[in-house]
Amino acid sequence: MANSMGSLFIGESGLKTSQNALNATANNFANVDTKGYVRERILQEDRHYDTFSRTPAIGPSQAGLGVAIGDVIHARDIFLDKTFRTQWGRSGFYSTTFEAIDEIQTLFQELEGTAFQDALLGENGLRGAFEEYAKNPANEVNQNLVIQKSSLFISRAKAVYTGLKKYQSNLNQQMSDTIDDINEIGDKIRELNLQIMKIETGGIETAMDLRDQRDLLLDELAGYGDINYKELANGIVKVNFENVTFVDETHVYEIGKQMDEETGFITPYWTHLSNLEKEQYYKVYDTTQEISTAKKNDIGSLKALLLARGDKHANYLDLDGVSMEQYDKTLGNSVMMNVEAELDMLVHTIVTKINDLLAPNIVSNTAISGTDENGNKVTFAAGTKILDTENCCVGADGSLPPQELFERTGCSRYTKVLGDDGVTYYVYNEEDPADTANQYTIGSIHINPKLLESESLLPAYLQNGKDGELPEAIELGKALEALWNNDTMFLSPHDTTPCTFGEFYSKMIGEIATLGSVFGSTASGLEGTALATDNARQQVIGVSSDEELTNMIKFQNAYNASSRFINVINEMIETLIYQMG
Repeated sequence: MANSMGSLFIGESGLKTSQNALNATANNFANVDTKGYVRERILQEDRHYDTFSRTPAIGPSQAGLGVAIGDVIHARDIFLDKTFRTQWGRSGFYSTTFEAIDEIQTLFQELEGTAFQDALLGENGLRGAFEEYAKNPANEVNQNLVIQKSSLFISRAKAVYTGLKKYQSNLNQQMSDTIDDINEIGDKIRELNLQIMKIETGGIETAMDLRDQRDLLLDELAGYGDINYKELANGIVKVNFENVTFVDETHVYEIGKQMDEETGFITPYWTHLSNLEKEQYYKVYDTTQEISTAKKNDIGSLKALLLARGDKHANYLDLDGVSMEQYDKTLGNSVMMNVEAELDMLVHTIVTKINDLLAPNIVSNTAISGTDENGNKVTFAAGTKILDTENCCVGADGSLPPQELFERTGCSRYTKVLGDDGVTYYVYNEEDPADTANQYTIGSIHINPKLLESESLLPAYLQNGKDGELPEAIELGKALEALWNNDTMFLSPHDTTPCTFGEFYSKMIGEIATLGSVFGSTASGLEGTALATDNARQQVIGVSSDEELTNMIKFQNAYNASSRFINVINEMIETLIYQMG
């Protein structure tokens, strides 16, 4: 009778185990299209054995006590998870950078790719205007053409440069939103950690759905930056973001936003490692390092946004005269700053070269002392640039100094000084590196309003009042035309081949196109790799309808078998009771 009752117990264990297995299979079926769901696997194990007799010569006689569910586990592959998250992070870096490059290309194309280039190099652009001007500098039609095409060139340059600055602000806003998202993910992971630990503390239940949610968050976080993580024995996952503790057993160490008051640009920093009172910020990223896969620093959209945007609005001074090492640490890693600096360098060089021919300077061999236009006593050291009053051409009014074509908003080209020696000097106002308003930079230049009022004031006449058909004036026109063939520019410190204005622009556009092609193909390749890895991962974690149908049949048959077994044992017990009765 005792053995019979034990058999019933065995049959019951089979029924319960099969029923639970069927429940798990049904749950898998129900979540076949649920994002982030990881299929459940039932691990069965035998129960303890019962010893019912001991024979010294033979050994103990035992009978099994049935089956039990050892565990219900997630069907995950840790290696595939980490591989996917790494590839997804790298894909995020290159795709975000490519988007910035694509935006740059769009800005320069200006509706089909001709507007800026034509304004600069076209027959009806700035170059074409000076070619006509060279034929007869005193011709008012030619003079007007130069002024109008110069105005168009500046407006196109300003439009592109303004577009670049606006997109930088857009990237800055994306950074701010991304940081908020990262911090929010950290908070959610911490909350899930606590819930999972609470549920699993007793060792009875596994928080499957909460683990699924947490794994989805880790996938999302991996797209923003380089992460690594470790699950503790209590079910809590510790997460590092960019090699700094982000989530631990009790805290989320949030990323802060350091804002530049001048630009409004933010820089991500670790709040728990910084001393705000001393304005000591522990930055999340070192943007001076060369980006490479070998260094594992090409991961995450947040870093891509930071690098693409740069830390300021760049101009020609960020490119002019900088060393290769300095360039690599500043402009080299920022596509927006690099293009801004290159564009401004092109415009600055064109503008200053033209102005220097229309209003040429020489270097004073002696110190100059005298009184300026405001009655102030001034002294300038030897070596100061002054107007070449003897050799410069003038406008139709014959006045000095000659009118420059491009003006700065912050100051005029010259300061008039009546020297103590009785000579009038026109001292050149040098560009101030600390004040963009005093620089010939895109944001600070405009066409001389006096020339807009009267094109005849454009220097094309000799100081004796004769017109521009004289050889000296013709030479000025030819010199202005020849500027376009002078190969004196270099695209960057890495560029060893001098180039003309047109070649500089072609190199700049070619560089953008090359970067776009490289980053676009890399992003596409990495996205494909990440998706392929995810597909392989889905083969492990995803629900297969065919497999679950097979399992359902298997567990149903096991359930039926256990049921039949119980019926047989029940009949046996009834027979025994009837016979003994």
